[in-house]
Amino acid sequence: METPGCKRCLLRELAESETLRGINECRARLDADVRADETLYERRLQACRGCDSLLSGTCLLCGCYVELRAAMRELGCPAVPDRWLQEVSA
Repeated sequence: METPGCKRCLLRELAESETLRGINECRARLDADVRADETLYERRLQACRGCDSLLSGTCLLCGCYVELRAAMRELGCPAVPDRWLQEVSA
């Protein structure tokens, strides 16, 4: 496991179990027409891991937890908004 403060780590890689548990509960409660499917979700998280604006699971551009933002099908990446939206229609 990465240590806290890891620049390009997601919450699931850090010791943020309470926060991650809450995010996973929110993801599970999202309606199917709102929630990104698992493949899309994982592709989005992989893109976030390569972004210079990721810090300890948080997007420095919008302040969100990337694991929650990536779970919502219609949301876009704050750095390149249409990057994620193009994936939805693919």
